[in-house]
Amino acid sequence: MRVVVIGAGVVGAAVAAGLARRGAEVTVLERDVPGAGTTATSVAWINANNKDPEPYFALNHAAVRAHHGLAAGGGDWFFPTGNLECAAAPEHREQLAARVAKLLDRGYPVRRITAERARALEPDLIRPADADYVFFPEEAHTLPVRLLGRFLGEARDLGARVVAGAEVREIAAGPSGVTVTVAGGDAYTADTVVTCTGRWTQEVAARAGLTVPMLDPRTSGPTTNGYLGVTAALPARLSRVLTTDRLNLRPDGGGRIQLQALDLDATADPAVEPGPAIGARMLDRLADVLAATEGARIEQIRVGQRAMPADGLTVAGFADPHARIYVVATHSGVTLSALLSEVVPQEVYGGEAPLLAPFRPGRFADGTAGPAPTPARRPGEQ
Repeated sequence: MRVVVIGAGVVGAAVAAGLARRGAEVTVLERDVPGAGTTATSVAWINANNKDPEPYFALNHAAVRAHHGLAAGGGDWFFPTGNLECAAAPEHREQLAARVAKLLDRGYPVRRITAERARALEPDLIRPADADYVFFPEEAHTLPVRLLGRFLGEARDLGARVVAGAEVREIAAGPSGVTVTVAGGDAYTADTVVTCTGRWTQEVAARAGLTVPMLDPRTSGPTTNGYLGVTAALPARLSRVLTTDRLNLRPDGGGRIQLQALDLDATADPAVEPGPAIGARMLDRLADVLAATEGARIEQIRVGQRAMPADGLTVAGFADPHARIYVVATHSGVTLSALLSEVVPQEVYGGEAPLLAPFRPGRFADGTAGPAPTPARRPGEQ
């Protein structure tokens, strides 16, 4: 089977690797360079602890487990150290208690822990009085570009061809196959095309005459846009994702720490360079959360842009009458990538993945898609 995968972010690379494992002849078309889009601005927190409705939770939970399977035996992209959540504000404590109860009902690994146990997990954590602590042992984080390299490397090792600088201009599908034409006139013929173009999905689908609505980061504000800060190297001890009332943190390699403050995202605009005031506010909060961060400085701050279908839920399935064009678009792409590398190829080869059944692109055509999501404001709401 010949398959063209459009998009060389982490989702496209994962799908390409899975298809190559099945013996497909894979060509990956990327309009820029691999990882230049959403992948490079991802929090890369692998979790399912506040994903609703239930089918979306089940999809994400299966994906968390798939990452553990992918990294069995070790991998330099994956850090299965869990997520420690600290709730001190009354509203956060109430919200966390309700979430824990729901997750226990769903069989998700979660446990309340003492402040002493929290300190044992993260010795430099500054523990507020009367805080609640919850540990999610199955959760993890990844370095997204390394994860991308892992998938893309596997695909290439199995014979996939990656073509950078290939901007898709037209996708023409028929009963016998599909042709993708790129800028400059080169054409690629295949049995199937899989589009994995993130926040550009609507634009690329339209070139095949298809409708897959996505939220536009230029106009949708904090639902799709958020600040991500990265500190210079620090001697602070941080081993895992740490979520608190006003700041989320994770290690970013080389002693750096990635910072996210969801309530600041209202002013995040991909067209505007973040000013120093945002970084300064993040650092003020960091000093209240983690010891050994005196003198910390922001090395980089950028606006991350989420790939968000119009109703906030994953899109996965054939979108054309000839079943030649398979569309994948999703928030939580890093979390879902390891699972998508298994289930999307399964469907391309004629099977059906029950986990993907609730997420078909046809829901937009038949009016069953729900309303747009509201912006996240508390830890775990991504």
